[in-house]
Amino acid sequence: GWLFVIVSQLQSCYNSSMKNSSVDLLRGPILRSLLIFALPILISNIFQQLYNTADVMIVGRFLGPDALAAVGASSAIFDLVIGFALGVGNGMGVVIARYYGAQDYRKLRQSVAATVVIGLGLSALVMILGHFGLYPLLTFLGTPTSIIGQSYQYISMIVSCVGVSLGYNLCAGLLRAVGDSLTALYFLIFSALVNIVLDLFFITQLHLGVQSAGLATIISQGLSAILCLYYIKKKVTFLLPSKSDFVLDSSLYLDLFGQGMAMGLMNSIVSIGTVTLQYAINGFGPLIISAQVAARRIMSFAVLPLTSLAAGVTTFTSQNFGAKQFKRIVAGLKQSSLVSITWSVIACALLYIASPFLAGFISGSDNAVIIDNASRYLRISSLFYPILGMLFSFRNCLQGLGKKLTPLTSSFIELFGKILFVLLVIPSMGYLGVILCEPLIWIPMTIQLYFALRKHIRRLFIS
Repeated sequence: GWLFVIVSQLQSCYNSSMKNSSVDLLRGPILRSLLIFALPILISNIFQQLYNTADVMIVGRFLGPDALAAVGASSAIFDLVIGFALGVGNGMGVVIARYYGAQDYRKLRQSVAATVVIGLGLSALVMILGHFGLYPLLTFLGTPTSIIGQSYQYISMIVSCVGVSLGYNLCAGLLRAVGDSLTALYFLIFSALVNIVLDLFFITQLHLGVQSAGLATIISQGLSAILCLYYIKKKVTFLLPSKSDFVLDSSLYLDLFGQGMAMGLMNSIVSIGTVTLQYAINGFGPLIISAQVAARRIMSFAVLPLTSLAAGVTTFTSQNFGAKQFKRIVAGLKQSSLVSITWSVIACALLYIASPFLAGFISGSDNAVIIDNASRYLRISSLFYPILGMLFSFRNCLQGLGKKLTPLTSSFIELFGKILFVLLVIPSMGYLGVILCEPLIWIPMTIQLYFALRKHIRRLFIS
């Protein structure tokens, strides 16, 4: 049935993606186009995850459990910063994809020019806030005193150079907006490998400590940004703005800033909830912190097909919205949702079997407390992955339609839900409360997004 169709399409997608870097999302078979477009995003996201996962694995093996817990205690802040950068890049890419779908190249170039200006301003703002707020935030989160110094060394390196991460994500967002999800992948694979080499060199040869893992991440992402920008200059010249394109069009700036901040804030609000949850996790001590960071790294890989396909849905929806092909949007949403549910069931089965091995492999530890708790987290939370897959599809379709506030509402549901769990549930249930926190919150989020999306799609066909 559906599983056979998806596997056949993936094989075809791989062959096609090797031949063409740009995918036509406006014409042709929908499922095939979505999978061709999403496959490089998936591989790209895998290597993106390797940045932080390599830090976790190498730090755990060579610097010991305290250093691993230090990285884990700051991982929620890491996700907050990187998630914001990724969201802003993808959000502004939605607007650019709309102009590309409408074949309005003058507005497209002006959008790119405005994206550069907004990106520089946001980078400066995040760096200033990070400089003054990081250590107090780690203290507020109850980071154990034995590891807070190492946590600050690691995360301050990431935040101080957030402009590098934002630069790469903006460049990658531009390429994806015009249907090219493959090119940025090549650069990211190269820089992810460089990150691993630098991690090993800085930690085992130069003995620079845990902060060197952050330095390796920044250098590697900087390479991605430079290579991506060079490719755009040589091969995708219609994206390059001229001096005349740097005009102060207030409506365009508001649209780009609003869409970018909506997706950036959506990721940030989710991460703020995770930071709040980290406060409760830190109270369980270094071993549970290590178990949580290992489980979250494994989970992040398990749901990558869901997030990658959802990223494809955003661009697919935005381009077809610009071309006024509303029936194609609905068909794409249905097919992507079925693919997401199929993968979720497979991932649940795999994690139930392989969780202990994966937890030991990622953490570099044979400690029973770490492995047992990480495995329990994965086995329980994965039961809810089908709901999470639908959540991603619905939310990203709304973003592709240019809806800014509705996806933010779901993020606030998640934030308030996590606060309630930290205050009321986790104190009585212990680590099981941490495990159940996010999966139970996904349910009302998905319901809210479903009814909001249904209302917006009905309006498209009436208008």
